[in-house]
Amino acid sequence: ASSPPNAPPPFVMGQGSSTPAPATSGGAQLGKFSGKKICCSCPNTKKARDECIPEKGEEACMDLIEAHKMCLRAEGFTVK
Repeated sequence: ASSPPNAPPPFVMGQGSSTPAPATSGGAQLGKFSGKKICCSCPNTKKARDECIPEKGEEACMDLIEAHKMCLRAEGFTVK
Protein backbone atom coordinates (compact mmCIF):
# COMPACT_ATOMS: atom_id res chain seq x y z
CA ALA A 1 0.00 0.00 0.00
CA SER A 2 1.48 3.36 -0.95
CA SER A 3 1.27 6.48 1.21
CA PRO A 4 -0.42 9.70 0.12
CA PRO A 5 2.04 12.08 -1.62
CA ASN A 6 2.33 14.46 1.38
CA ALA A 7 2.46 11.78 4.08
CA PRO A 8 5.49 11.75 6.39
CA PRO A 9 7.89 8.85 5.96
CA PRO A 10 7.05 5.77 8.02
CA PHE A 11 8.69 5.51 11.43
CA VAL A 12 11.77 3.35 11.37
CA MET A 13 13.22 2.15 14.67
CA GLY A 14 16.56 3.77 15.34
CA GLN A 15 15.90 6.95 13.38
CA GLY A 16 14.71 9.02 16.34
CA SER A 17 16.24 12.20 17.68
CA SER A 18 18.58 10.51 20.14
CA THR A 19 21.91 9.08 19.18
CA PRO A 20 23.54 6.61 21.55
CA ALA A 21 27.24 6.51 22.22
CA PRO A 22 29.40 4.65 19.71
CA ALA A 23 28.80 0.92 19.48
CA THR A 24 30.97 -1.45 21.43
CA SER A 25 32.66 -4.44 19.88
CA GLY A 26 29.54 -6.56 20.56
CA GLY A 27 27.32 -4.16 18.63
CA ALA A 28 25.36 -3.02 21.71
CA GLN A 29 25.11 0.75 22.10
CA LEU A 30 26.12 1.73 25.61
CA GLY A 31 26.32 4.97 27.52
CA LYS A 32 29.84 6.34 27.83
CA PHE A 33 29.56 6.68 31.60
CA SER A 34 27.01 4.10 32.71
CA GLY A 35 27.75 1.21 30.37
CA LYS A 36 23.97 0.70 30.00
CA LYS A 37 21.94 0.47 26.81
CA ILE A 38 19.83 3.57 26.12
CA CYS A 39 16.63 1.57 26.68
CA CYS A 40 17.75 0.65 30.20
CA SER A 41 19.08 4.06 31.19
CA CYS A 42 17.12 6.53 33.31
CA PRO A 43 14.11 4.30 34.12
CA ASN A 44 12.54 6.84 36.52
CA THR A 45 12.49 9.75 34.09
CA LYS A 46 11.50 7.46 31.22
CA LYS A 47 8.50 6.12 33.15
CA ALA A 48 7.32 9.57 34.20
CA ARG A 49 7.64 10.87 30.63
CA ASP A 50 5.93 7.84 29.10
CA GLU A 51 2.99 8.06 31.51
CA CYS A 52 2.54 11.81 31.06
CA ILE A 53 2.47 12.07 27.26
CA PRO A 54 -0.63 9.89 26.56
CA GLU A 55 -2.54 11.52 29.44
CA LYS A 56 -1.66 15.18 28.93
CA GLY A 57 0.03 15.50 25.54
CA GLU A 58 3.61 16.25 24.61
CA GLU A 59 3.41 20.02 25.17
CA ALA A 60 2.24 19.60 28.78
CA CYS A 61 5.05 17.13 29.50
CA MET A 62 8.01 19.11 28.17
CA ASP A 63 9.58 19.38 31.63
CA LEU A 64 9.58 15.57 31.96
CA ILE A 65 10.85 15.12 28.40
CA GLU A 66 13.74 17.51 29.07
CA ALA A 67 14.50 15.83 32.41
CA HIS A 68 14.79 12.48 30.62
CA LYS A 69 17.06 13.97 27.96
CA MET A 70 19.29 15.48 30.66
CA CYS A 71 19.50 12.12 32.39
CA LEU A 72 20.45 10.36 29.15
CA ARG A 73 23.14 12.97 28.49
CA ALA A 74 24.51 12.39 31.99
CA GLU A 75 24.71 8.66 31.13
CA GLY A 76 26.86 9.54 28.12
CA PHE A 77 24.34 9.51 25.27
CA THR A 78 24.12 12.29 22.68
CA VAL A 79 20.53 13.53 22.65
CA LYS A 80 19.22 16.47 20.59
